Amino acid sequence: MYDIAVIGSGPAGASAAIFAAKSGKKTLVIDNDQGVTRRAWVKNHYGVEDIKGPDLVEVGNKQAAAFGAEYVRDKAVEIAKSEEGFIIHSENGSYPAKHVILATGFLTDLAEKSGIKTAPGTEPRVKTIIQVDSSGKTNIDGIWAAGTCAGVSVHTIITAGDGAKVAINVISEMNGERYVDHDVL
Repeated sequence: MYDIAVIGSGPAGASAAIFAAKSGKKTLVIDNDQGVTRRAWVKNHYGVEDIKGPDLVEVGNKQAAAFGAEYVRDKAVEIAKSEEGFIIHSENGSYPAKHVILATGFLTDLAEKSGIKTAPGTEPRVKTIIQVDSSGKTNIDGIWAAGTCAGVSVHTIITAGDGAKVAINVISEMNGERYVDHDVL
């Protein structure tokens, strides 16, 4: 049983996975390698002068893996409630998790199929978003959403920050106290 399963490994998903794994939570990332950042050229990301989207995604995923996040290259097709949390069914397997963070970019079909409330998108090319509260919670307890699919602006630096925020909120809820991750030189 995973503590946290993240669906999507773009900036929001990888950032959530970094924080989740670094906090000691057993973390799984399920990704189908179809994210929009993989087609981007990023010149406006703080701290990075110029990077190709695929390279930004690769670096973020390596960071999460270095902290212990496990990666599965697969497409999640359903999220079902279980006694201890959820079972994420994919095209090639099933994965149990206590909490799920959706970071699916422009795609909300998995959320809609799983009974998560959506709304019309507000940005160009974003047709639908997942309804979340300020902490990233959806209408289903234990399922969260981060990044573009949760209505956050499509820019990588903003979605990465939102993924981190949502992961910190999940970790804090699991720990029963506010989680802070701050390394010191």
